[in-house]
Amino acid sequence: MVSFYVLRSHGLRGKPSRTPSLTLFVIRSLCYQTHQHNFLANSKQPAFSSTSSSPSPPQSLVKTVCSMVLESYYQQFHLRSSPPRLNLQIDIDSLTHEQSITVVASLANEAGSMVALSFFYWAIGFAKFRHFMRLYIVCATSLISNGNFERAHEVMQCMVSSFAEIGRLQEGFCMVIEMSNNGLPLITSTLNRVMGIACEMGLVEYAEEVFDEMCARGVCADASSYKLMVVAYCRIGRVKEADRWLSAMLDRGAILDNATLTLLITAFCDKGFVSRAFWYFDKMTVKGLKPNLINFTSLISGLCKRGSIKQAFELLEEMVRKGWKPNVYTHTVLIDGLCKKGWTEKAFRLFLKLVRSDNYKPNVHTYTAMISGYCKEEKMNRAEMLLERMKEQGLLPNTNTYTSLIYGHCKVGNFERAYELMDLMGKEGCTPNIYAYNAIIDGLCKKGRVQEAYELLKKAFQLELHADKITYTILLSEHLKQAETKQALGLFCRMVKAGLNPDIHAYTTLIAAFCRQKKMKESEIFFQEAITAGLFPTKETYTSMICGYLRDGNISLAVKYFQRMNQIGCAPDNITYGALISGLCKQSKLDEACQFYESMIDKGISPCEVTRVTLAYEYCKQGDSATVMIILESLDKKLWIRTVNTLIRKLCSEKRVGMAALFFHKLLDKDQNVDRVSLAALKNACYESNKYALFCDLSQRITEGIG
Repeated sequence: MVSFYVLRSHGLRGKPSRTPSLTLFVIRSLCYQTHQHNFLANSKQPAFSSTSSSPSPPQSLVKTVCSMVLESYYQQFHLRSSPPRLNLQIDIDSLTHEQSITVVASLANEAGSMVALSFFYWAIGFAKFRHFMRLYIVCATSLISNGNFERAHEVMQCMVSSFAEIGRLQEGFCMVIEMSNNGLPLITSTLNRVMGIACEMGLVEYAEEVFDEMCARGVCADASSYKLMVVAYCRIGRVKEADRWLSAMLDRGAILDNATLTLLITAFCDKGFVSRAFWYFDKMTVKGLKPNLINFTSLISGLCKRGSIKQAFELLEEMVRKGWKPNVYTHTVLIDGLCKKGWTEKAFRLFLKLVRSDNYKPNVHTYTAMISGYCKEEKMNRAEMLLERMKEQGLLPNTNTYTSLIYGHCKVGNFERAYELMDLMGKEGCTPNIYAYNAIIDGLCKKGRVQEAYELLKKAFQLELHADKITYTILLSEHLKQAETKQALGLFCRMVKAGLNPDIHAYTTLIAAFCRQKKMKESEIFFQEAITAGLFPTKETYTSMICGYLRDGNISLAVKYFQRMNQIGCAPDNITYGALISGLCKQSKLDEACQFYESMIDKGISPCEVTRVTLAYEYCKQGDSATVMIILESLDKKLWIRTVNTLIRKLCSEKRVGMAALFFHKLLDKDQNVDRVSLAALKNACYESNKYALFCDLSQRITEGIG
């Protein structure tokens, strides 16, 4: 037999046992003194009689409190609140714990459950009684005796919430289980309350234990049970676990609400699982959920962050077809996406559309997105113009606005203006934070002014700012560029000691550096360490590993990492494909290279010019001009001409003048406008190779204007 006091003293840290350990006898023993008081109070006269032969002071106070409760209760009985909120003029210090449980038991016995519940809620409004376990147990037991199981569960749910406030959630849950062994059947809503509180406290693993206990005891989990776990894992960014719970939820025929769908889309997109987010979006739509404007906007935002701008605009069209008009937030994420893609002119056209709109006007975030886009393209005059424009509109630039401008000016080497903007931030009440300092530190490092960067960082420390992950990553990157591996690793260790868990970008910086040095063992160690730390490698991380193995001549491991990348839903880009194709070409594995090239095209990824020329050149080396033409046939005319011109120059530099002349003739078939640089390269190559006839034929054709 385990008493309540033993349970409380041990804190119930482990998983609650499914074997009853607190019998009805023990619960009654907790209330023993309460029933004694009731007996003494009721043995000779009604409990709430105004007269008494010679009551002791404690009994007199209990009766007084009961009378006051009844009076206050029936004064407010007409109010809709259930139970009514009592207004008792009682000195809380004069009421003991034992008297409080006597009052609640007496009220339940003599006046009914709702009166007792009113006093219970009044009592737990005070810190003195809020965490007094016996009050909850006596109240719930009294309500059970009255057959009011619904209100008894209400009390137990209140107990769980109260005890969670002081870190005793597990103790509260264990008492719920013990009460179920003694007459209060477990119900889904009570256990969902426990799970919900655990999730809010970040105890998601414990919430899973509660869920397991629920199922083991035959209580049916509902859609809310699964939703709690999905939301909890989404909030902490553990999307794989969220995906597992959501799949189980959908298998039982449940669907998400709009708010949860938005949270899920945001969490999945932030971790790079945009395709999975899109799949759930479509799945919910098929199941009958009508996506709202926020759902569409969050998914458009995810697509823009991934760089899938075309798909984002297609979704925008679908949204409009379904009757939703894009608002300023929808336009802002599209403008931001276009700017990050480098398409600032298209972004500005959309920006002007918003400016001219009668319904929505650009906000500070819209201006900041546009300014950031111009800063990345080093168009600082336009960025400054927009800064003045937004001030004219009465919009105050925020820290992000100024940080973007500082970054842009540092990028072009205008550190004087960057420092001016730092001063301006302070004057306008927008105190520079570590992000603003990071922008200048990054610019200084890229210009080789590392010592000045460290001096600026000292000034930031004097202002009680602390280096963050980005600061460390910037300095890490700079030391690694200078091949100062020891200093970089020292910074990495300092970062960890400072309590800043390195993010995937810091790990990727180290991995990329070791890959460039062909130190693949070290790269592999950091890659595995990042995964162990619960981080998700990005496409940059995988691309670095692939490039490293290709430099090391290990094609099989490079392909393995490429496949692994696809398996986890991390979409490779044209740089990843280009690196792999280039590596395969160097190993003369043209069939495999061509397969990856075709796969790339099928997925809608445009190969860069280097990739096209590299693959085409390798086939030219084998004299296979027909395959080269097949590779290039999917290109539009302008891109085709540019690629062939580049190919001709490369062939000329390698003295493969025969193949270069062949493609020059094909170029003339396509366009009579001769590229003078390509023509000069061919002329020099022909003369150096003593193949004058080739150039003479070509020159004659150009002169006669044939083609």
